[in-house]
Amino acid sequence: MTTETLLVTGMTCEHCVMSVTEELSEVAGVQDVQVDLVPGGSSSVTVTSDAPVDPDTLRDAVAEAGYEVVRS
Repeated sequence: MTTETLLVTGMTCEHCVMSVTEELSEVAGVQDVQVDLVPGGSSSVTVTSDAPVDPDTLRDAVAEAGYEVVRS
């Protein structure tokens, strides 16, 4: 198992959390997604996978949900 933590901007509510979680969960190998929501700030998103996942793939999934990764 590997863990990657991303900082994501633009999330303000539980709907945002659900959108990001849904998109990241669809990435091959992702087992779990945990979000520490900071409304209006940078939320910490922890992705656990069975093998390392390309950071660009995770960024693309977050972008698909309508948000931006500021640092991974």
